[in-house]
Amino acid sequence: MFQFLRGTGGERAFKGASISALALLSVFFVGVVVSMLTYTDWNTFVAALLSEEILFAIKLSVITATIATIIAVVIAVPVAYAISQSNFPGKDIVDSLLDLPIVISPIALGAALLVFFNTPIGSGIDDNIMKFVFAVPGIVLAQITVISALAIRLLKSTFDSIDPRYEQVGRTLGCSKPEVFFRVTLPLAKDGLIAAGILTWARAIGEFGATVTLAGATALKTETLPIAIFLSLATADVEKAVAVIFMVTCFVLAYISTHQQSTSIMEGDRAPIEQTAALCKMIFLPPFVVHGTHSITVEQVKELRNKYIKILHALRDGKVDVRKARELDYMNDVDLG
Repeated sequence: MFQFLRGTGGERAFKGASISALALLSVFFVGVVVSMLTYTDWNTFVAALLSEEILFAIKLSVITATIATIIAVVIAVPVAYAISQSNFPGKDIVDSLLDLPIVISPIALGAALLVFFNTPIGSGIDDNIMKFVFAVPGIVLAQITVISALAIRLLKSTFDSIDPRYEQVGRTLGCSKPEVFFRVTLPLAKDGLIAAGILTWARAIGEFGATVTLAGATALKTETLPIAIFLSLATADVEKAVAVIFMVTCFVLAYISTHQQSTSIMEGDRAPIEQTAALCKMIFLPPFVVHGTHSITVEQVKELRNKYIKILHALRDGKVDVRKARELDYMNDVDLG
């Protein structure tokens, strides 16, 4: 089989098959979008979008998705970092449990949340602290439950890809573990944080199953955009449903595309500068201030300090690409001049 793939002919066949698969999938999705455009006229389309119900759904969806995304990312950062960098008993089990919102149906998650709020503890929370069942906070909770696992997976991959030598440099130069995390690790994980925020927000906008199960589908109360589509189809108002679907599609695509372009711009020259600034905050410490786990003399610290200062100058001057850190040994393989 692999004999056929060798040589120029095999490369062309492989490239053609890859491009054909991409073209086929793209044509399929474009066809779906075009079919929605041709289903209804523009007057009906605009009237549906400007109706009070749809404007309410847009406002509620944006607010709840934004709140849910902020909370999910704030929770996901320490969780993903702990799973990526720590070893503890039962880590594999915990890691698998965190994947449950990804593999379980959102409707099942919503049903589980509804059952929880019918227990004595859940009822106490719902009655005395905050109303979740058939209320707007329930929308946020349902969205967080669904998108948190996605945020954790994305951020875990980001933390896994960061060379641990950056943190070791920070510890050697006198910073504590929290200082290294906030000054070095988070700046390096910036692109992953942005990607996690974008994808989880888009997923929260489209969340339906858990939301409708826990918060219900009440017009002008718990009506997000997916629920607006559901209610429109339930009342046979297909034109309104098509208008909302098309609007959600365009809105999410524009949001993702805009943030991807801004991310690609930031991936250029700014990243080494930001990394240099993050590390430079730590080099002006007394050479004997070391919070490491190994015994080290003052002379060794001074020697390391001088090497790290050369690395910083190389990063600043563009002689070393910080993006290739995991492929290089700065101490031995790079001429710092």
